[in-house]
Amino acid sequence: MAITHHSTSKTIAVAILTGFNKHYFIFRSYSKRAKNKFEEADWLGVQALVADRVRCYDDRVDECVTWLHEHYPQQILDETLWKSIKTDFIALLTNHKQPELAETFFNSVSTRMLDRSYYKNQYIFVRPAIATEYIESDEDSTFKPFYPDNNDLSPCVRNMLLHFNWRVPFTDIDKDVTNIMSTIQKEMGPWPFDEFNLHIQMLQSAFYRNKCAYILGQIINGNESYPFAIAVVHDKKGGLKVDAALLNARSIAVLFSFARAYFLVEMEVPSNYVNFLRAMLPMRSKIDLYNMLGLQKQGKNIFWRDFLQHLHYSEDKFILAPGIKGLVMSVFMLPSFPYVFKVIKDKFGPNKDFDRDYVRGKYLLVKKHDRVGRMADTLEFSKVAIPRDRCTDEMLNELREFAPSMLEENDDYIIIKHCYIERRLKPLNIFLPKANAEQRRDAIIDYGQALKDLAAANIFPGDMLFKNFGITRFGRVIFYDYDEIEYMTSCNFRRIPPAPYPEMELSGEVWYPVNKNDVFPEEFGTFLLTDPEVREVFMAHHAELLTPEFWQEKKDHIEAGLLDDFYPYPDSARFEIDGDPNYLREGADA
Repeated sequence: MAITHHSTSKTIAVAILTGFNKHYFIFRSYSKRAKNKFEEADWLGVQALVADRVRCYDDRVDECVTWLHEHYPQQILDETLWKSIKTDFIALLTNHKQPELAETFFNSVSTRMLDRSYYKNQYIFVRPAIATEYIESDEDSTFKPFYPDNNDLSPCVRNMLLHFNWRVPFTDIDKDVTNIMSTIQKEMGPWPFDEFNLHIQMLQSAFYRNKCAYILGQIINGNESYPFAIAVVHDKKGGLKVDAALLNARSIAVLFSFARAYFLVEMEVPSNYVNFLRAMLPMRSKIDLYNMLGLQKQGKNIFWRDFLQHLHYSEDKFILAPGIKGLVMSVFMLPSFPYVFKVIKDKFGPNKDFDRDYVRGKYLLVKKHDRVGRMADTLEFSKVAIPRDRCTDEMLNELREFAPSMLEENDDYIIIKHCYIERRLKPLNIFLPKANAEQRRDAIIDYGQALKDLAAANIFPGDMLFKNFGITRFGRVIFYDYDEIEYMTSCNFRRIPPAPYPEMELSGEVWYPVNKNDVFPEEFGTFLLTDPEVREVFMAHHAELLTPEFWQEKKDHIEAGLLDDFYPYPDSARFEIDGDPNYLREGADA
């Protein structure tokens, strides 16, 4: 009996959903393993989980696409069939726990099958078809409430810390509870307690990253809510301790910065976690939150929906990004949209002896690596369609000249075959000349600290010029140009040997052999510190960065399997530093 059009579309829809379900099962397995890695203090294992998980999605899409090509080679090329496949797929999502993620997976598969002209959006989920506001979990509810007796939150705090059943006990849980309660009183002051509605709502799963587990939730007092994040770490005695308690939205939002590594969180219904976090942190978008939960493909999908809507309601045109033009990337932006678009050029400038695949590999390295708050996350897109009438001639001519293989054009659109999209930052080389003395000083100090943080995370930036670093609205220096980055462990840090005779130093010629990954930190000052004011500040705080000993010590530390501690909150928020009580001491934010 011949297979009907309807049965074919339903079978393909089932196959795609099966592929997604397999993906999310594997995704959750990484998050479940994070708890064990935390208990065992296996910090390299935590990093490996984050890195391995990045490829999980693309692997499952590839697997699903291959299966469909093998079993339905002709049918999947029939565009009219995909409208039925999408309808059947929507029907399968009734009572599904991750419908928004499944829709995104469908988009990834279908756009691999079809001629991606981008205008036939009826075949993909440009807008979500299934609401995610009231999905119930079959396992545990999204958050667990804790109700106090006699308006005393101390027992609630203790029960929160014990909720996760970590195999490693708290060294001094009474002290931890006292510290948290002291912070609550200091941050929020005396409350007019609501005797009928005072309680704590805590997300059921801990958030794991680096060497820390975070407990997130909010304190409800009547009609008011107060977000909190409690950082739990291992102490020197082999037990657990609370390192910090953050009780304001801005401090907690820093944990979800685009320059941080993704969290490992065990979730059956991720939309419930995102909605809860959005209530806690209204300054963070759904894009940010899905990304930081490790669901970057969903963040990417929401980004694209927002971008299309912004194009619909805006009128400005794409222009070249201000600043010094790069040798590897052409960079453009829409002034009213807070992102930049980066396209790898066909031919690179001098001294760039690598190809497009090499550059893409560097960006993938950053995606998988711990960004320690110093490297901007990127969204990678293929076949980005932009209305032709929204592009300036300058921007089009740049792409035609330097990246013609990445550009398709028709009467209505230009289509960029591959690009990276990043949060827009103010380049440090543009910021410094316009900043006042205090702002300039702070930026130079944080620039040096950024280099130190990257080194501790096994990243050598390669090109350390100010144009490759940006500054956020909070004054934090972020690295965003990745084509020359290397692992610290791949570099050879050397001191420049003495010249055989004094005249050689004045000749401009190198009198010593230089291998590919040799680095001479003494040379950094020559091209970084030409401004006397900048040099004075840099040398006062970071002179060691100009010595090979600093870099070699960091390299040796990494090769010994030791990982430095990175705290995405200020020292003033920590209860102890090097064993000294700190919870009542004021300090400046990092």
